[in-house]
Amino acid sequence: MEVEPTTTESFADNNDSIGNDEPVPQHSLQTLVFRSVKRTHDMFLSDYGAPVEIPVEHPSVRLCLDAKFQDEYSHLSLQAAQKGSAGPLGPAAAGAAAAVAQNGSAPASMLMLTNGAAGNVATVVTGSTDASSRAMVVSQGRSNPVLQSAAAAAAAAAALPQTRALALQASAPKMPKPDWHPPWKLMRVISGHTGLVYCIAMDPTNQWFVTGSADRMIKVWDLASGTLRLSLTGHISSVRSLAVSARHPYLFSCAEDKSVKCWDLESNKVIRHYHGHNAAVYTMDLHPTLDVLVTGSRDATARVWDMRTKACVHVLTGHKSQIDVVKTQAADPQVITGGADHTIRLWDLAAGKTRVVLTNHKKSVRTLALHPTEFSFVSGGADNIKQWRFPDGMFLQNMEGHNTIINTVAVNHDNVLMSGGGDGTIFAWDYKTGYNFQQLSSPVQSGSLDSEAGMYASTFDMSGARYLTCDFDKTIKVYKEDETATPESHPLNWKPGMLKRRY
Repeated sequence: MEVEPTTTESFADNNDSIGNDEPVPQHSLQTLVFRSVKRTHDMFLSDYGAPVEIPVEHPSVRLCLDAKFQDEYSHLSLQAAQKGSAGPLGPAAAGAAAAVAQNGSAPASMLMLTNGAAGNVATVVTGSTDASSRAMVVSQGRSNPVLQSAAAAAAAAAALPQTRALALQASAPKMPKPDWHPPWKLMRVISGHTGLVYCIAMDPTNQWFVTGSADRMIKVWDLASGTLRLSLTGHISSVRSLAVSARHPYLFSCAEDKSVKCWDLESNKVIRHYHGHNAAVYTMDLHPTLDVLVTGSRDATARVWDMRTKACVHVLTGHKSQIDVVKTQAADPQVITGGADHTIRLWDLAAGKTRVVLTNHKKSVRTLALHPTEFSFVSGGADNIKQWRFPDGMFLQNMEGHNTIINTVAVNHDNVLMSGGGDGTIFAWDYKTGYNFQQLSSPVQSGSLDSEAGMYASTFDMSGARYLTCDFDKTIKVYKEDETATPESHPLNWKPGMLKRRY
């Protein structure tokens, strides 16, 4: 018996016939793409031959636009009616506008084109009603108060002179003129520390100030004479931050030895210790209205302490690196922190959580300063100075000019912003406009290196008339305004330019 030979093709055909009744046709990629495009075209443009319908606005929107038109162009329409001139748009446009004002609807040969904003009328287009003119037809079935106001505005704009019409065009924002401020000059150099001076704090009565240094000493100085009043010892490492209470006779200090201390200024002794940080404590601040102390540490946390009970109320976590600066205020957000992770965080003190994270800085944030009267603040870091507005941290402007790391900023009541860098330069800015009206260079103490010209901290006194800096050369320098300066002797070297707000 003979057996017919079988081939691979026959088995393949049998398998196809078993699994499917009909074989699936194989198409090229070009055919598949063409079919997909055709289906998409038919789905979304199935009604492309129908005329485009003008969307009907809500009556409240039309009334709002009508009120804006009437409020802004009512006086112009009266002037145009008195003059009776058609203006550069021609008699056809003026006649069409008059027809709209009388009939309450636009004729079929007229179309008002606007850019979508209230009161910004672009032009009036007229044409015949036949199809060859390609004129869009506005329905005459109902009265449109927006078209009435727009037509009146167009007729009024037609009567304006050409020069005034050009003046109404939108222009780029210009930088406002800054206020004149007297220049600052060096008043006094105070020596006494044997190490780098890290921090400074003012007495609320404006009679003395206190400094902390790498020599582990806290020194109290007389503000008027610059003489030493008192020296406090107790820390076993560099003192990094100080705060003087305005409601209690207390002085608070923190250091790299992880300790936070409360000093009684009546007995000049430590009365409280606040334990909890796992690394060096770099910054601190007192709440202006609550008995609350906020500290920031190298362990990337900020801790909220009850001043009296020494209890840790909140541990504010969220920063990815050390916290370099902490500020508090009475209004929300009540706590502001800046860290080496390039971010600024605004905190909800009651909940102990972050409200806003500002990521505009590209390098570490080294310093913060709150405006004493306005609801805003500035931040400085290794890149530049940025100005922000509370409560949501809206970015306002950049202040550029320093070619070094900005270690400290301070603001007084006269809208003078002072910034100090690691190379010893001091820039004086107008706070509102960001105009740099003076640049100073901190002199190095005799016997010090040129590299020790930088500064680490600074502050204004309570009157805002004196500016104190803590320098790398172990000195405290006091600056004051030049009392003999006038706007005539020191004119404002300012030229208007384009307003730049780079993030």
